[in-house]
Amino acid sequence: MSIDEPLDVPTVDPIERLRERRSAKWRTHPADVLPLTVAETDFNLARPIRAVLDRALDLSDVGYGVAEPELGRALADFAGRRWDWTIDPGSVAVATDVSTAVVHVLRLFVRPGDSVVISPPVYAPFPGWVREVDARLVEAPLRYDEADGWRLDLDALEAAFAGRPAAYLLCNPHNPVGRVHSPEELAALVELAARYDVTVVSDEIHAPLVLPGAQFTPLLTVPGAADLAVSLHSASKAWNLAGLKCAAIVAGSDRMRAALDELPADLRWRIGHFGVIATVAAYTDGGPWLDLLLADLDARRSQLATLLRDNLPSVNWHPPEATFLAWLDCQALGDPSPQEQFLSHGVALEPGASFGAGGERHVRLNFGTSATILEEALTRMAHAAK
Repeated sequence: MSIDEPLDVPTVDPIERLRERRSAKWRTHPADVLPLTVAETDFNLARPIRAVLDRALDLSDVGYGVAEPELGRALADFAGRRWDWTIDPGSVAVATDVSTAVVHVLRLFVRPGDSVVISPPVYAPFPGWVREVDARLVEAPLRYDEADGWRLDLDALEAAFAGRPAAYLLCNPHNPVGRVHSPEELAALVELAARYDVTVVSDEIHAPLVLPGAQFTPLLTVPGAADLAVSLHSASKAWNLAGLKCAAIVAGSDRMRAALDELPADLRWRIGHFGVIATVAAYTDGGPWLDLLLADLDARRSQLATLLRDNLPSVNWHPPEATFLAWLDCQALGDPSPQEQFLSHGVALEPGASFGAGGERHVRLNFGTSATILEEALTRMAHAAK
């Protein structure tokens, strides 16, 4: 960047311009509703991503996507810089998105009738993915501590693993509660998985969004994990690229690389061409923009803490260590459907019950937006609570 070139700063357009967007977030509710729902942010694209997409359009370059070898190299370089994680670019497979990747990876290790373990409250589609591979769902819910918030319940996991499930679907960092699992927790998880011969599929889509004060640990960096786990990554959450369709499946051992070789050959052709080139640009040149985004999200997290304290003091929460998602305990409000209570005053939130056990009377709030929109949303929510 030249000295005269302006800094590539994440910005959020005014609400009137945001409403011109045609994504599901902005088309699901009437125009007078503030949508703080689906996990996409309101920030404009990073300049390097916009540049490669503009160039592709200028060239009418809208054909089939080819991920190899650029995607693996870009992810490996990013992981090395960010997390000190060494990835063999040749061990990276590609998929349309993380949801598709989970289903395809589960099919490698799970036969119809086998069981798969999840830890609710967790990303709402997890149970559906398990059903899609004709497996039985087993729950090992997170443990809640008033002082410390939500964590993996290792005792519950051991009890579930003792039933010899085929796989465990991990959310790392954990959506919706925003927990960044510690190296010690992940090491204990790996030990249990090895003891009971359980394959771990780690959804790490929110990994680039770990906020100041926490440190992300890639599961495959934990000793012993590479032989029993694969991890799934995408630039879609951090750089807001969900509609462009590109994700990566990472193996860390010969055994797991051999397993990924059994993925459908046509999976590589089901990605989006724009998704590939945007993802490579994000991992390669999007770091400075991401750093500024994380600073903005940290500020929004602090702003939300103040707004909740001043406007909704009875709502309990533990500020997330990662993501732009806040998990709000609304039990004290007394309404069995707090999302409907808030929607009646023009704020759309995700209902906690959709995230499984432990989500009742909770809502998930997306604070990946401007300070102005967040303040207006909390003002409306306070009126709803009254």
